[in-house]
Amino acid sequence: MQENNQNSPAELKAEASENGNKKKCLVKFKKIIGQKKVWITAIVLAILVLLAGIGYYYKGLFIAATVNGHPITRLSVIKELEKQGGKDTLDMLINKQLIQNEAKAKGITVSQGEIDQEMKKYEDQFNVNGHTLDDTLAAQNMSRDGLKEQIVIQKEVEKLLGDKVAVSDDEVNSYITSNGITLPQGQEDAAKAQIKDQLQQQKLGDQSGQLITDLRSKANIKTFVTY
Repeated sequence: MQENNQNSPAELKAEASENGNKKKCLVKFKKIIGQKKVWITAIVLAILVLLAGIGYYYKGLFIAATVNGHPITRLSVIKELEKQGGKDTLDMLINKQLIQNEAKAKGITVSQGEIDQEMKKYEDQFNVNGHTLDDTLAAQNMSRDGLKEQIVIQKEVEKLLGDKVAVSDDEVNSYITSNGITLPQGQEDAAKAQIKDQLQQQKLGDQSGQLITDLRSKANIKTFVTY
Protein backbone atom coordinates (compact mmCIF):
# COMPACT_ATOMS: atom_id res chain seq x y z
CA MET A 1 0.00 0.00 0.00
CA GLN A 2 1.55 3.43 -1.10
CA GLU A 3 2.26 5.93 1.74
CA ASN A 4 0.76 9.41 1.41
CA ASN A 5 3.66 12.06 1.68
CA GLN A 6 1.42 15.10 1.38
CA ASN A 7 1.19 17.34 4.46
CA SER A 8 -2.18 18.11 5.93
CA PRO A 9 -3.53 21.70 5.76
CA ALA A 10 -2.75 22.16 9.42
CA GLU A 11 0.86 21.08 8.91
CA LEU A 12 1.22 23.35 5.88
CA LYS A 13 -0.15 26.28 7.90
CA ALA A 14 2.29 25.59 10.74
CA GLU A 15 5.22 25.36 8.35
CA ALA A 16 4.21 28.62 6.68
CA SER A 17 3.96 30.30 10.07
CA GLU A 18 7.41 29.01 11.02
CA ASN A 19 8.92 30.27 7.77
CA GLY A 20 7.29 33.62 8.36
CA ASN A 21 8.79 33.84 11.82
CA LYS A 22 12.22 32.98 10.43
CA LYS A 23 11.93 35.75 7.84
CA LYS A 24 10.87 38.23 10.52
CA CYS A 25 13.84 37.24 12.69
CA LEU A 26 16.20 37.57 9.72
CA VAL A 27 14.84 41.02 8.89
CA LYS A 28 15.13 42.10 12.53
CA PHE A 29 18.71 40.74 12.72
CA LYS A 30 19.72 42.62 9.56
CA LYS A 31 18.17 45.78 10.99
CA ILE A 32 20.13 45.43 14.22
CA ILE A 33 23.35 44.79 12.29
CA GLY A 34 22.66 47.83 10.15
CA GLN A 35 22.11 50.02 13.20
CA LYS A 36 25.36 48.76 14.76
CA LYS A 37 27.26 49.58 11.57
CA VAL A 38 25.84 53.10 11.64
CA TRP A 39 26.85 53.55 15.29
CA ILE A 40 30.34 52.14 14.68
CA THR A 41 30.81 54.44 11.69
CA ALA A 42 29.65 57.44 13.75
CA ILE A 43 32.00 56.54 16.61
CA VAL A 44 34.96 56.12 14.22
CA LEU A 45 34.23 59.48 12.61
CA ALA A 46 33.94 61.13 16.02
CA ILE A 47 37.29 59.66 17.09
CA LEU A 48 38.94 60.84 13.87
CA VAL A 49 37.54 64.35 14.35
CA LEU A 50 38.74 64.34 17.97
CA LEU A 51 42.22 63.16 16.97
CA ALA A 52 42.38 65.79 14.25
CA GLY A 53 41.42 68.47 16.79
CA ILE A 54 43.99 67.25 19.30
CA GLY A 55 46.62 67.08 16.56
CA TYR A 56 45.91 70.68 15.56
CA TYR A 57 45.80 71.98 19.12
CA TYR A 58 49.03 70.19 20.07
CA LYS A 59 50.71 70.54 16.69
CA GLY A 60 53.70 72.08 18.42
CA LEU A 61 54.45 68.68 19.94
CA PHE A 62 55.17 67.30 16.47
CA ILE A 63 55.80 70.25 14.14
CA ALA A 64 58.46 72.85 14.93
CA ALA A 65 57.75 75.09 11.95
CA THR A 66 56.43 75.19 8.41
CA VAL A 67 58.11 76.76 5.39
CA ASN A 68 55.71 77.50 2.55
CA GLY A 69 53.51 74.73 3.86
CA HIS A 70 56.38 72.22 4.19
CA PRO A 71 56.62 71.01 7.82
CA ILE A 72 59.83 70.85 9.83
CA THR A 73 59.26 68.24 12.50
CA ARG A 74 60.51 68.44 16.05
CA LEU A 75 62.17 65.08 15.48
CA SER A 76 64.36 66.58 12.75
CA VAL A 77 65.31 69.43 15.11
CA ILE A 78 66.18 66.95 17.85
CA LYS A 79 68.30 64.88 15.45
CA GLU A 80 70.23 67.98 14.38
CA LEU A 81 70.81 69.02 18.00
CA GLU A 82 72.00 65.52 18.82
CA LYS A 83 74.54 65.75 16.01
CA GLN A 84 75.89 69.00 17.44
CA GLY A 85 76.03 68.12 21.12
CA GLY A 86 74.37 64.78 21.76
CA LYS A 87 77.38 63.15 23.41
CA ASP A 88 78.08 66.04 25.78
CA THR A 89 74.41 66.31 26.72
CA LEU A 90 74.11 62.58 27.36
CA ASP A 91 77.26 62.60 29.50
CA MET A 92 75.86 65.54 31.50
CA LEU A 93 72.57 63.73 32.09
CA ILE A 94 74.39 60.55 33.13
CA ASN A 95 76.57 62.50 35.58
CA LYS A 96 73.51 64.26 36.96
CA GLN A 97 71.75 60.95 37.54
CA LEU A 98 74.83 59.47 39.22
CA ILE A 99 75.02 62.43 41.62
CA GLN A 100 71.31 62.23 42.44
CA ASN A 101 71.54 58.48 43.07
CA GLU A 102 74.59 58.84 45.32
CA ALA A 103 73.01 61.71 47.28
CA LYS A 104 69.83 59.68 47.80
CA ALA A 105 71.83 56.62 48.88
CA LYS A 106 73.61 58.70 51.52
CA GLY A 107 70.50 60.51 52.70
CA ILE A 108 71.66 63.88 51.42
CA THR A 109 68.96 66.48 50.79
CA VAL A 110 68.90 70.15 49.81
CA SER A 111 66.40 72.34 51.63
CA GLN A 112 64.34 75.11 50.11
CA GLY A 113 66.15 77.53 52.39
CA GLU A 114 69.50 76.56 50.87
CA ILE A 115 68.11 77.04 47.37
CA ASP A 116 66.67 80.45 48.27
CA GLN A 117 69.98 81.53 49.81
CA GLU A 118 71.88 80.68 46.61
CA MET A 119 69.24 82.37 44.48
CA LYS A 120 69.67 85.50 46.59
CA LYS A 121 73.42 85.45 45.86
CA TYR A 122 72.76 85.27 42.13
CA GLU A 123 70.23 88.09 42.33
CA ASP A 124 72.66 90.31 44.24
CA GLN A 125 75.34 89.52 41.67
CA PHE A 126 73.31 90.19 38.52
CA ASN A 127 70.76 92.80 39.63
CA VAL A 128 73.07 95.72 38.79
CA ASN A 129 73.16 98.59 36.29
CA GLY A 130 69.53 98.14 35.31
CA HIS A 131 69.95 94.46 34.53
CA THR A 132 68.31 91.59 36.38
CA LEU A 133 68.96 87.93 36.99
CA ASP A 134 66.06 87.13 34.68
CA ASP A 135 67.75 89.10 31.88
CA THR A 136 70.92 87.09 32.31
CA LEU A 137 69.05 83.79 32.37
CA ALA A 138 67.07 84.71 29.26
CA ALA A 139 70.29 85.51 27.41
CA GLN A 140 71.49 81.98 28.20
CA ASN A 141 68.15 80.34 27.34
CA MET A 142 67.66 79.39 30.96
CA SER A 143 64.85 79.79 33.46
CA ARG A 144 64.75 80.23 37.22
CA ASP A 145 63.61 76.62 37.57
CA GLY A 146 66.61 75.50 35.53
CA LEU A 147 68.95 77.53 37.74
CA LYS A 148 67.38 76.07 40.88
CA GLU A 149 67.91 72.59 39.49
CA GLN A 150 71.59 73.38 38.96
CA ILE A 151 71.82 74.74 42.50
CA VAL A 152 70.42 71.48 43.90
CA ILE A 153 72.99 69.42 41.96
CA GLN A 154 75.82 71.71 43.08
CA LYS A 155 74.72 71.50 46.71
CA GLU A 156 74.51 67.72 46.50
CA VAL A 157 78.06 67.60 45.13
CA GLU A 158 79.28 69.91 47.89
CA LYS A 159 77.74 67.68 50.56
CA LEU A 160 79.09 64.53 48.93
CA LEU A 161 82.59 65.98 48.91
CA GLY A 162 82.30 67.42 52.43
CA ASP A 163 85.60 68.63 53.88
CA LYS A 164 87.35 68.27 50.52
CA VAL A 165 85.80 71.54 49.37
CA ALA A 166 85.74 73.36 52.71
CA VAL A 167 87.70 76.64 52.83
CA SER A 168 89.14 77.89 56.11
CA ASP A 169 89.72 81.48 57.15
CA ASP A 170 93.48 80.80 57.09
CA GLU A 171 93.24 79.80 53.43
CA VAL A 172 91.37 83.02 52.66
CA ASN A 173 93.96 85.15 54.46
CA SER A 174 96.81 83.29 52.79
CA TYR A 175 95.24 83.89 49.36
CA ILE A 176 94.83 87.61 50.10
CA THR A 177 98.44 87.93 51.24
CA SER A 178 100.01 85.88 48.46
CA ASN A 179 98.10 87.78 45.77
CA GLY A 180 98.65 91.21 47.35
CA ILE A 181 94.94 91.95 47.50
CA THR A 182 93.81 95.15 49.23
CA LEU A 183 90.35 94.80 50.69
CA PRO A 184 87.98 97.75 50.21
CA GLN A 185 87.66 99.75 53.42
CA GLY A 186 84.45 99.07 55.27
CA GLN A 187 83.70 96.02 53.10
CA GLU A 188 86.35 93.65 54.35
CA ASP A 189 83.94 90.93 55.48
CA ALA A 190 82.00 90.97 52.22
CA ALA A 191 85.22 90.83 50.20
CA LYS A 192 86.55 87.91 52.25
CA ALA A 193 83.24 86.08 51.83
CA GLN A 194 83.49 86.53 48.07
CA ILE A 195 87.08 85.26 48.02
CA LYS A 196 86.08 82.28 50.16
CA ASP A 197 83.31 81.45 47.72
CA GLN A 198 85.74 81.67 44.78
CA LEU A 199 88.21 79.34 46.49
CA GLN A 200 85.42 76.91 47.27
CA GLN A 201 84.30 76.93 43.62
CA GLN A 202 87.88 76.15 42.55
CA LYS A 203 88.04 73.20 44.92
CA LEU A 204 84.60 72.11 43.80
CA GLY A 205 85.71 72.12 40.18
CA ASP A 206 88.85 70.11 40.98
CA GLN A 207 87.18 67.54 43.22
CA SER A 208 83.90 67.09 41.34
CA GLY A 209 85.72 65.63 38.34
CA GLN A 210 87.24 62.93 40.53
CA LEU A 211 83.86 62.30 42.17
CA ILE A 212 82.22 61.72 38.77
CA THR A 213 85.07 59.41 37.75
CA ASP A 214 84.62 57.36 40.91
CA LEU A 215 80.83 57.18 40.54
CA ARG A 216 81.11 56.11 36.90
CA SER A 217 83.58 53.38 37.76
CA LYS A 218 81.10 51.86 40.24
CA ALA A 219 77.95 52.32 38.15
CA ASN A 220 76.37 50.00 35.60
CA ILE A 221 75.96 52.37 32.65
CA LYS A 222 74.50 51.13 29.37
CA THR A 223 74.23 53.46 26.38
CA PHE A 224 72.07 52.59 23.39
CA VAL A 225 72.98 55.52 21.16
CA THR A 226 76.37 56.33 19.66
CA TYR A 227 77.11 59.96 18.85
